[in-house]
Amino acid sequence: MDWKTRRGRGVSKWAGEPPFGLGWDVAGVVADAGYGVTTFAPGDRVFGMPWFPRVAGAYAEFVTAPSRQFAHIPDGLSFEEAAALPLASLTAWQSLVDTARVEDGTTVLVHGASGGVGHLAVQVAKARGARVIATGRAANHDFLCSLGVDDCVDREAVPIQDAAEGVDALLDFVGRDETRAELDAIRDGGLLVAIASGASDEAHAEADRRAIRVAELLVEPDGRALGEIAALVDGGRLKVSLERTFPLEEAAQAHQLLESGGHRGKLVLTVK
Repeated sequence: MDWKTRRGRGVSKWAGEPPFGLGWDVAGVVADAGYGVTTFAPGDRVFGMPWFPRVAGAYAEFVTAPSRQFAHIPDGLSFEEAAALPLASLTAWQSLVDTARVEDGTTVLVHGASGGVGHLAVQVAKARGARVIATGRAANHDFLCSLGVDDCVDREAVPIQDAAEGVDALLDFVGRDETRAELDAIRDGGLLVAIASGASDEAHAEADRRAIRVAELLVEPDGRALGEIAALVDGGRLKVSLERTFPLEEAAQAHQLLESGGHRGKLVLTVK
């Protein structure tokens, strides 16, 4: 999201014309709390995704936002791990829990499962009792199986329409070019959650014909959901994959790595 917004894509239409401060994922210690705040106090360890999709300016030493957009960091979770969670985990949570209402017995197909959001989505789905089919490069299948995925499909060798049949919900973290084909893997009356760039017009038309609901989700700040996510982390049911950290002054190098692709875990900027 960060580099896409920097390049005029992502949520740039809400950020406005540059210059503006990038970043929405934050983790740190409360420096001060305004009048009426009862949920946090100075010194508390918190994490959150403030203001999204409006500018939050998280590439900074201090960030301010409404208190209800944060949650307490679970004991044992580092600031770096906590900073890697908010946007990605809330996208997964709002897709699976709030939109798809995944529960025991639901079958979910996660397309692009080894990415930043995808690897958290498969864990949230498993925690809700779902059967999870995941697409990813073959090199990432061991990683996905370690997260509890039931079936792995090589996304470079198998077309998405052949990855599964009759799933209840499909989460797309790849992009709209494949959304029409994805419908062939979903049962009539099922759900397509198109995250990456929405669904194509052709996909919408076919989905209407088969009574498949198409949800083009834009994640929202939600401190209460982050508390639920923190409980999963605390219970050992959700773990973020952290690939590398960079000091804040090396944000440009972090963006270069993001844009190059091929990485699996999250990248985090640290502030000393």
